[in-house]
Amino acid sequence: MPLSSLLSTFNEPETLKMAKLGRELREKGIDVTDLSLGEPDFNTPDHIKEAAKKAIDDNYSHYTPVAGFLDLRKAICDKFKRENNLDYTPDQIVVSTGAKQCIANAVLAIVDKGDEVIIPTPFWVTYSEIVKLAGGIVIQVRTTQENGYKITPEQLEAAITPKTKFFMFSSPCNPTGALYSYEELKALAEVFKKHSNIYIMSDEIYEHINFGGKHTSIACFEEIKERVVVINGLSKGFAMTGWRLGYMAASKEIAKACDKIQGQFTSGTNAITQRAAIAALNGSLEPTYKMVEQFQKRRDIVMKLLLEIKGIEINEPPAAFYVFPNVKAYFNKKTPAGEIIANADDLCMYLLNDAHVSTVTGKAFGEPDCIRISFANSIENLEIGLNKIKKALENLK
Repeated sequence: MPLSSLLSTFNEPETLKMAKLGRELREKGIDVTDLSLGEPDFNTPDHIKEAAKKAIDDNYSHYTPVAGFLDLRKAICDKFKRENNLDYTPDQIVVSTGAKQCIANAVLAIVDKGDEVIIPTPFWVTYSEIVKLAGGIVIQVRTTQENGYKITPEQLEAAITPKTKFFMFSSPCNPTGALYSYEELKALAEVFKKHSNIYIMSDEIYEHINFGGKHTSIACFEEIKERVVVINGLSKGFAMTGWRLGYMAASKEIAKACDKIQGQFTSGTNAITQRAAIAALNGSLEPTYKMVEQFQKRRDIVMKLLLEIKGIEINEPPAAFYVFPNVKAYFNKKTPAGEIIANADDLCMYLLNDAHVSTVTGKAFGEPDCIRISFANSIENLEIGLNKIKKALENLK
C-alpha cells in the first residue's frame, strides 16, 4: 500500500543521516570520530539538574499549558529584556519541544502553498524542508565566502517578488558561525521596511556560543519588530539538547497561531524540562561562559589544523561550534580505490568509510562546495579526526 506523497516532498536531515551511518560503522567495531553532530559534549549545569529533581519531587507530572507555564514565559520575557533589550509579554511567547518545533510552528502559521520563502545560504538543513512541508517555495540566495557568508541588502532586494512571504536566517549561523553586526542587520531592516508583507524569522539558538562579537537581534528595529519571529532555546548555550525545549517570541497574532498549531501536534512541553528551564534562564551564565571558553580553544586548534591542509579554504567562525571549509579543490580526484570524488557528498562518504570521520556535506546547507565540521568534541578527538582527514585527503590523486 502506498504511503503519503508528502514524504517525497522533503529530505531526511543530512546531519542525522551521517550520525546514523557513523553509529552503524561503530556497531561493526569501527572507531569513528564524530565531527558531524551539533551537540555540546558538556553536561547540563548542576543548578539546572537540581531544579529538575525538585520538580519531580514537587509532582510536576501533569499536562502543561500548550504555550508553556506562565512563570517560564515570564522568565523568557525577562531574559529578552535583560540580554537583548527587547520588550515582550508572556502572551507573545510560545514554548515548544525544541527550537525545531518553534520553526515548524512559525512556518506553518505564516506560509501558504505557493508563497516564496527567501533563505540565504548556507542555512540550517531543516529550514528548506519545513518550507516544502508547508507547500512553500524555497528561494535560495547564495552568499559568498568573501562576504562572510552573509546576505547583503542588495541581494535581499533582488530576491523579493510579489510572492515573497517569509525570510529565514540564523545569527550566529549554523553552519558557518557567521554573526551579523548591528549595522548589517540595520541595512537588512531598511529593506524589510519597504516590504511590509514579509515576515522575518531570526534563529538565535547559538546566541551564547560567541567568541567576542556582540550579538544583536534583528527584532531590535521597532519598525519591523511585529513581523519578526525570534527563535531561541536551551540546547546549545546550556548543554540541554536532550531536554528538548525551545521558545519563540513574536507578535500576539503569530504566537496565538503557533499555540493553535502546537495544540494539535504535541500540546505542552515536558513539565520537568520547563521547571529546569526557569532555573537556566534565571540562573548564572558562568557555566555557559566556561563552556564557550573551551569551544574557542577548540576552534583555534581546528583552524590551525585545517589551515595546514593544502587546498582548504576557510573563514574563521566568530560564533557557534562549526567550521565550514571550502573543499572544491578535492573534487574530481580519485580515491585509492579508484573512485571519483565528484562533489562534497562523495567527499563526506569517503571520509566516513575510509578515514572513519563523520562530517556533513555542504550541499545539505545550500553550499555544495563545502563540508561542515563540528568542534563540539574533545580536543583529543578533534586532533585525531583532523589528522585522519588530512591523511585521507593526501591520498586523493
